[in-house]
Amino acid sequence: MIIERDLTPYVVYSGDPVLRALEKITANKARVIFLVDSHGHLDGVLSDGDFRRWVSSAASLTTDVPAIEAANTAPRSLPVGSSPAEIAHAFGSGIDHVALVVERGHLVAVAINRADELRIGRHVVAPDAPALLISEIGINHQGEVSLAKQLVDLSVEAGADVVKFQLRDMDSLYRQGSSGSGGEDLGPQYTLDLLAKYNLDADGLFEVFDHCKDVGIEVMCTAWDPVSVDRLVDYGITSLKVASADMTNHALLRHMAATGTPMVISTGMSTEGEIRETVEVVRSTGVAHAFLHCQSTYPAPFKDINLAYLTRLAELTQAPVGYSGHERGFHVPVAAVALGARIIEKHFTIDRGLEGNDHKVSLLPEEFKEMVQRVREVEEALGTNAPRAVSTGEMMNRVNLAKSLVAARRIEVGEVLTDADVDIKSPGRGLQPNAYDRLVGRTTTRALDAGDFFYATDLGDAAPRGRAYDFRRPWGLAVRYHDIDAMTKDTTPDFLEFHFSYKDLDLPVADVFAKYDGGLPMGFTTHSPDLFAGDFLLNLASEDDVHWERSIRELQRVVDTTREMQQHFTRHADAKGATEGPVIVASLGGFTTDAFVAPAERERMYARVAEGLARVDDSGVRLCAQTLPPYPWYMGGQLYCNLFVDPRDTAAFAEQFDRRLCFDVSHSKLSANYLGMSFAEATDLLAPHTEHLHLVDATGVDGEGVQVGDGEIDWAVLAQQLDAMSPGVSFIPEIWQGHVNDGEGFWIALERLEQWF
Repeated sequence: MIIERDLTPYVVYSGDPVLRALEKITANKARVIFLVDSHGHLDGVLSDGDFRRWVSSAASLTTDVPAIEAANTAPRSLPVGSSPAEIAHAFGSGIDHVALVVERGHLVAVAINRADELRIGRHVVAPDAPALLISEIGINHQGEVSLAKQLVDLSVEAGADVVKFQLRDMDSLYRQGSSGSGGEDLGPQYTLDLLAKYNLDADGLFEVFDHCKDVGIEVMCTAWDPVSVDRLVDYGITSLKVASADMTNHALLRHMAATGTPMVISTGMSTEGEIRETVEVVRSTGVAHAFLHCQSTYPAPFKDINLAYLTRLAELTQAPVGYSGHERGFHVPVAAVALGARIIEKHFTIDRGLEGNDHKVSLLPEEFKEMVQRVREVEEALGTNAPRAVSTGEMMNRVNLAKSLVAARRIEVGEVLTDADVDIKSPGRGLQPNAYDRLVGRTTTRALDAGDFFYATDLGDAAPRGRAYDFRRPWGLAVRYHDIDAMTKDTTPDFLEFHFSYKDLDLPVADVFAKYDGGLPMGFTTHSPDLFAGDFLLNLASEDDVHWERSIRELQRVVDTTREMQQHFTRHADAKGATEGPVIVASLGGFTTDAFVAPAERERMYARVAEGLARVDDSGVRLCAQTLPPYPWYMGGQLYCNLFVDPRDTAAFAEQFDRRLCFDVSHSKLSANYLGMSFAEATDLLAPHTEHLHLVDATGVDGEGVQVGDGEIDWAVLAQQLDAMSPGVSFIPEIWQGHVNDGEGFWIALERLEQWF
């Protein structure tokens, strides 16, 4: 189990509308929310089941009613000091979240029934969470508080999640107390003499722990004896480490568990039988725990490490497992993560030549930093064992590089296709060649010219087509110059959004629209290219003055082209009756190729963007910064995006520099997922600054352009938020490849969006 003290994802006020509670339930993925009054007193709980019961019994339904009306007002709760065993007993009968309260029912924590999860301070150790990376400082501080603090600071810089120390009460731990080591064997005598020189007492460690709070890193500490356990718990330590030497010390384990503090237990020097015994002891206490595979030799020979045991340890413990390494280098911990380790512990030093065994097997700061980077890369690469799917980047490359089935000649409606009618050509926009045998012999339902792609709908029913749509806000379609007629033959949108390529900017505007005598009966918006000739990516955040100046010039060309287009439309903006000028959507930059920049750098980068925008003459148009995903796709590969990703600094930019946004909900959903942020919260921040919308679904952190309803966005909630905060704002459905097969993807999206918008 975990004891969650960050209540924000799990709490709403009793008077908040049911809709707000449902947003929180969707965001926290726990399917439950607790209701409190303005003083934090527990009033009730609302689960999926409670909501369904309320819906089935309500005379009339509205999501504006107070959440307390739909809630269970007799929630299961326990005093916050309850033992892990008592809390474990409260779970069951479908209840996996128990409120922990102080006197008078003030909610202070939530106990969550997950055996495969525990919390170390603000970090969650779980199958779907990043591995917890522990910098084991131990006694490598050489008994100096100043060196201990230095090692903490270096650990933070290296990317550690936790720093770990050791606390011993020498008088209670060793048979001769702290008086000496005479009469002991050589090994214990060496250890005792080392501790006599380098041990830090509780007061010294607590000074270091206070420093850890100041620099924002969590602390774990090995407690070697009951006295040390009590001192650490009284201090407020968030987790206790059990050394391999104490894995069979059941009395100490029970003493630790009785405090309710999460425990991480190393298994070095132990047999499997001993591990099984300890598993039963710890499990019976109900305390949250994890086990670490460990080879307790210094340095550990690679042949003895036996990383494969991680899998068996996970089966034995049915709890999170990790690896505590004493070998040289950091490649073994990286491999351990690939085998399922959710915790990695490695010793940390500034000098491997210092006295003590631990220094010899420790990583230097730069080595630990590289280990962190490699672990995170491996975690990204691991993925899942789900059936193989084509990634977004692969799909882009498949369109560019693969082959399609195309018509070999002009084909009329009602013809039976033969081998001579079907050819295989690049690019890969249409049916893949493996559909050849299913296509030949079918009767056509549409006419094709030579070179036209065959699509999946040619294997079955006719493709969806446009029609008249009914929306509460102006709606449009993404087009290129060459497909205006195809996209508008069955429907008349309020506006068209022209997605320029850099070559489009070289075409004479008058020639493009010459055939539309009297102008097109609609408004328009435009979308700036991201990529220009010579692999040039528009980036107004660039520190390279040459790149920055060209970005300004290219964006000015987009603005000038847009202004020139206005005479060819009977409406001069996207919104019905609006006269502010057309919207221009632009991705303004902030990309890096190898990693994200430090968050502190973003303010300076935003200022650079604002400085560049001030150089663009955008009179008569509405130039909007598009919200961006964390991992944008360009030319079949990924970059890292730093700006217009986090809704908090995006909204701050819009407000500070009086700029409007194109809220791309797919991009911002990916960003919210990446940031661990509720998409409802992201929408609350972005919607007030929104001038234009791109409506499209999303999955994960880089699955953009997904068909509406096929991803993770809760469209009913989003529609209510946009109606409240962005009424009348125009939108297009920006489905990736939505234009193929005469707009098939767009028509499906509009059909679905109509029910919400």
